[in-house]
Amino acid sequence: REKGIRLRKSRGQNFLVSRRGMEAILEAADLSEDDVVVEVGAGCGNLTMLLAERAGCVVAVEIDPRLVEVLGEVCEPYPNVVIVRGNILDFSPAELLAKAGEAAEARKPYKVVGNLPYYITSAILRHFLEGKPRPGLMVVTVQREVAQRIAARPGQMSLLSVSVQFYARPRIVLKLPARAFYPPPEVDSAVVKLEVLETPPLSEEEAAVFFRIVQAGFAERRKTLRNSLGRGLGLPTGELERALRDAGVEPGRRAETLSVEEWLRLYRHLRDFL
Repeated sequence: REKGIRLRKSRGQNFLVSRRGMEAILEAADLSEDDVVVEVGAGCGNLTMLLAERAGCVVAVEIDPRLVEVLGEVCEPYPNVVIVRGNILDFSPAELLAKAGEAAEARKPYKVVGNLPYYITSAILRHFLEGKPRPGLMVVTVQREVAQRIAARPGQMSLLSVSVQFYARPRIVLKLPARAFYPPPEVDSAVVKLEVLETPPLSEEEAAVFFRIVQAGFAERRKTLRNSLGRGLGLPTGELERALRDAGVEPGRRAETLSVEEWLRLYRHLRDFL
């Protein structure tokens, strides 16, 4: 109000104002002076200040130039805050850490904290989980339905579930009602903690084939793996069924019932065909 700024829904500008929500994020992030934090969508800096009081360095990224000005004023007492104006997707993790200078080099791995804009949640998660270097931990606020998909168990898995759980162990920390934000969005949210695996189960080259298989499995969700993988991968039915059974997966199952471990077993039995 003081700055006469109208927040824009098109940029996902729904800022967390719940003290309980911010405390849950801080507890899940488990910050110390040894930590470098990349904050996605710093906004007006209400969470940025709390992060700066606990972490060694905070790289606060904000796309809106109007809010960057406010952020600069709010964070002036905190010399350990580095403000970066721009779209988070335009900066690689390495470029963001370079903004922190020597502090980042001395404090790897870094952590990611943020209230993710709903319309680019998946893109931001991929940006860090598939980027280099990967964070050691992510604590993010996302739409509640998306949080449930991220943390889903076999029986309710999706392409998003497998994509995230391939790189990290997710857990829903706290569910947040729409009134926890200003202005309130049209949906409820949740805080999700992602403990990123130190080493992914497959190399980049292997992961490309792995996700080709997973995408084929989920391409026709109502169909059994026998049919969806057969159509998506163009494999003869006999070879596909044999690979499924060798991997311990019944051909009549559907993609949402498989765990990441089962997808990995299936990959190892299909990779030679692909």
